[in-house]
Amino acid sequence: MNRSSETRLTFLGTGTSQGVPMIGCHCDVCSSTDPRDKRLRSSVLIETNGISVVIDAGPDFRQQLLRENIEHLDAILLTHEHKDHTGGLDDVRAFNYFTGKPFPVYCEQRVKKALCREYAYAFEESRYPGAPEYDIRTIDESVFSVDSGQNKIEILPVRVFHYTLPVLGFRIGKLAYITDAGRIEREEMLKLKHLEILVLNTVRREPHISHFSLREAIEVARETGAKRCFLTHLSHQIGRHSELSAELPDGIEAAYDGLRLVL
Repeated sequence: MNRSSETRLTFLGTGTSQGVPMIGCHCDVCSSTDPRDKRLRSSVLIETNGISVVIDAGPDFRQQLLRENIEHLDAILLTHEHKDHTGGLDDVRAFNYFTGKPFPVYCEQRVKKALCREYAYAFEESRYPGAPEYDIRTIDESVFSVDSGQNKIEILPVRVFHYTLPVLGFRIGKLAYITDAGRIEREEMLKLKHLEILVLNTVRREPHISHFSLREAIEVARETGAKRCFLTHLSHQIGRHSELSAELPDGIEAAYDGLRLVL
């Protein structure tokens, strides 16, 4: 394969909102010595056509970028405003420092309002010196582009629901990333056809108010017909990576932090 035509996917984190191990928990998963059971908050790096984007920047953002030696990003895409997906945005200050420019963040208008509240110091008229600088680019369910000036990619948002909260997933070429979903309407499912890789959330085996259960995630993956599906946003309740992997059907795999894929 011509390297310039590759799409590379790196799982920066595959854990749920509290991560694994969870503070104060001594269950088999939280006590596991298997590195695949150490799950930072969910996020991925996608590199394609000379563009590098991260989807979601939770509280572990800095740690994830240092671990993977990521020194350049073109943009961050935000699925929604919950803190486990936005809590690391202060750390774009490093990119501000080296580029001398505000950092591009793509999100819905509702999410922008939440950022203006949570990072008020970054949006004040008399900004504190050294505060992060954001170039907030509002999106909706329409196709949008990330353009570096030299390269460009098109991204198709996919509307999903996290209980009653509207959340965006993203499709880039034959790769789609869906997190914090418990429901996907029929017309949005059509956007997930003909995929090479689908990344999909599940927290545990039992039903959950705002996330797919393991059974539901498997059903959604099968309905899309994706060649491969990788499960993310995994809590300690889902079990150890080795145990979960052993019971998954063909074509469906448990993701883990640091996993790299090429398509």
